[in-house]
Amino acid sequence: MRRYKRTLVALALATTVVSGTAGWASGNAQEPVTGPPPGTAAWQREGLPDPAATTPAQVAHFFAALSQDRQQDLVRRHPTVVGNLDGAPVKLRYAANSLTAKANGYDRLAEPGRQILALDPRGRGQVAEVYGDLGEAGHVAVVVPGSDMDARTFDRTNDPYGTPAGMAKSLRDATKGHRTAVIAWAGYTTPVGVGVDAATGDLAEAGAERLARLTDGLDATGAPDPAVFCHSYGSVVCGLAAPRLDAADVVVLGSPGMRADSVDDLRTDARVWAAKDPSDWIDNVPNVEFAGLGHGADPTEPAFGARRVPAGDAEGHTGYFAPGTESLRTFASITVGAL
Repeated sequence: MRRYKRTLVALALATTVVSGTAGWASGNAQEPVTGPPPGTAAWQREGLPDPAATTPAQVAHFFAALSQDRQQDLVRRHPTVVGNLDGAPVKLRYAANSLTAKANGYDRLAEPGRQILALDPRGRGQVAEVYGDLGEAGHVAVVVPGSDMDARTFDRTNDPYGTPAGMAKSLRDATKGHRTAVIAWAGYTTPVGVGVDAATGDLAEAGAERLARLTDGLDATGAPDPAVFCHSYGSVVCGLAAPRLDAADVVVLGSPGMRADSVDDLRTDARVWAAKDPSDWIDNVPNVEFAGLGHGADPTEPAFGARRVPAGDAEGHTGYFAPGTESLRTFASITVGAL
């Protein structure tokens, strides 16, 4: 009877299964951006490697065989392809994405010193930014956000520790003294507000493909296996990506579920961690999955089998990366391999 009641509650809340920083609000259906980057047709007309069929390792090998002049020529003529091509040299991607940002009205992203690792201008815009020297990093982390994050909101100044940029900056600051690079990755189409998109796994499925390719690209360019931090609906993305994710650690925080019943179901060699603070409203969401709605078990429950991250002094749904919290100190220790 109790299980039946929880299922009814889950169905009643199906359009409010939460996923990100917006809280309880109505959501709008989103169409995921998938497939190769814009500009691929012109790129392929020159006989260049098919972005959809070429692995990041093959991309890295292709660029390694080019002269510096040829590399720069491709950046100038095909910036949207080079800038989003996992496995390409990161400095070429930064240069290409600066051009794309200027051409698409993202002037803020084109400011000097910004290291934009990916920028797909389609839809609401998808972006990834690097904090630190990725080429020289001894430790790498990736931050995967929940809903309402796109190219115009991922570094917004209000609620900074609820944005991928704010979380990434805070984590890098907490690992000073180590050669750490942190990637703020808003590289998938996130739900808007709370609605059916947030209650289902469709957007997460599309995001999982992109996230797995990102980690393959890091490996192809010689970066260490990252610690991947997955906030809210981002933990659904990470759960679906887990079997293909080239990562040392997967850390979920404020998670509505990972579409798995246990760590074993994730089929990953990465260490799995979970955090939830006592004031996080995600705790009000039933952890069930029924007819494709809801995201399953609570990763912080002992039966799930994840390592628990202490988060008693974090506040709300977006306080896990706030300076001075035990959760942030633990995240930093995980990133640098001290735990």
